[in-house]
Amino acid sequence: MAFTIDPVAAARLVTRELRTGERDGAPTRIAVARREYATDPADLWSALTDADRIPRWFLPISGDLSVGGRYTLEGNASGVVESCDAPRRFAITWEMMGAPSWLTITLTPTAGGTELELVHEAHVPEEFWGVYGPGAVGIGWDGALMGLGAHLSSGASVTGEEAASFPFTDEGRSFYRTAADGWTDAAIAAGEDADTMRAAGEGAYAFYTTLPEDMGQ
Repeated sequence: MAFTIDPVAAARLVTRELRTGERDGAPTRIAVARREYATDPADLWSALTDADRIPRWFLPISGDLSVGGRYTLEGNASGVVESCDAPRRFAITWEMMGAPSWLTITLTPTAGGTELELVHEAHVPEEFWGVYGPGAVGIGWDGALMGLGAHLSSGASVTGEEAASFPFTDEGRSFYRTAADGWTDAAIAAGEDADTMRAAGEGAYAFYTTLPEDMGQ
């Protein structure tokens, strides 16, 4: 994988925040991740919304990326483009295994480039939250933000094979250790029970870094 900086350093570039909300009368958990990229809003917007560039740092995508259109990320999520205000903000639904959630991306120019704010809101069952904590809505985005940074800084592409194997490497485990600890700290800062969130942080870390054949051992 074409890293331009140390993966742990990349994990530390993300600012994490946890909130609670409500949709359709039911409570939601909201993960907020922010990271600054050393590029202008137009380039970052292109990387996020151009169907030819998205697979270079995330996943192959198909469908209609205009407002009201439905997209599909290969082997992952699908959803509907709800709104778009280029090159500042877009909102989409994020649907996996029949469960809808909501994703909003906002870009803000900074002195050093552009800040990306990612807000992911989901209905998370309490039993799932108790096992994985903020990993249920947050930690999965850390890898995407790192891949995006590698692409923007070098123009490199991350292959599916590299992305799939990365969590099980020494570098990958260090990266996800840092990310999991960051989300745990964010949850505790938001008022969640510290002991529960530390245990859940370990659950999220194990979920992302344990080989399938080793699970349950």
